Amino acid sequence: MVRLLEKKKAKTSVLTIFAFTTFGLHLLALSMLVLQGLNIRSLSLQKPPNFVQMIDGKTVDINKSNLEPEPETIRQFVNKTMTLMFNWSGKLPPQSIDEATQPKPDGGVPVSTGKGNQKISTTSWVAGFALSEDFRKGFLTKIAEMTPPEVFLNNPSQAISSRLAVKRIYPPKKIAPGKWQVGMVADLIQKKQSDNRSVIIPFNKDLLVRSVDAFGYPQSMKSDLQKAIYSVRADKLEIYEIRNLCLVDEYSGLSQDKSCGNLKNDQTFIK
Repeated sequence: MVRLLEKKKAKTSVLTIFAFTTFGLHLLALSMLVLQGLNIRSLSLQKPPNFVQMIDGKTVDINKSNLEPEPETIRQFVNKTMTLMFNWSGKLPPQSIDEATQPKPDGGVPVSTGKGNQKISTTSWVAGFALSEDFRKGFLTKIAEMTPPEVFLNNPSQAISSRLAVKRIYPPKKIAPGKWQVGMVADLIQKKQSDNRSVIIPFNKDLLVRSVDAFGYPQSMKSDLQKAIYSVRADKLEIYEIRNLCLVDEYSGLSQDKSCGNLKNDQTFIK
């Protein structure tokens, strides 16, 4: 009888140890899963590399080095974007040697406006991807209202072309981390092909530019249009607002000109 009790006690002790050991292993496994989940969440919240191009052509990760784009890089971005935006030649950019001598006609891209669908040039539509998403739609609508329908006519006696002649782009003025204010003095020149008469419209604007995160470049991308859009975004910069430029208030040491007034958020980019 005594031996049976001793065996029973020994059996109970082994089961208890086994239970505690199993419970401990489960706790260890659960802790490892929680730790792994926290690491995955940390990686998902981490910003992707944001490379900026320096003036010597080298690229640096802005997140790691705390460096910002060179002022000249920002100025070139503004110049390239706005020149492309107002290039209304009625022809598509050449994609081959043959198209360089005989460019294809630009059918335009329809944009919804208050007066129905109106067309903008393909280059304007591509340049629109250099604008922030919340600003792009309204800006392209205004561009559509400005674009003469004659831009897309193949009739030489009626066709009209347009280009932006940039006179000066001021050095970027930092207004917040990763944000800059850039003044541009330019003329919008519209020319009628039949008699080469030109209409010159002053186009002096303040552009607000900011850095944006990097984005993936699809390896399977084959369309020339897709490549053009991604090349516009390659500078990792975007324009998120355009205002009327007040030369006296913002870029001169002279006293304030009351006739110019302060720049307000509700000012339109159309002169």
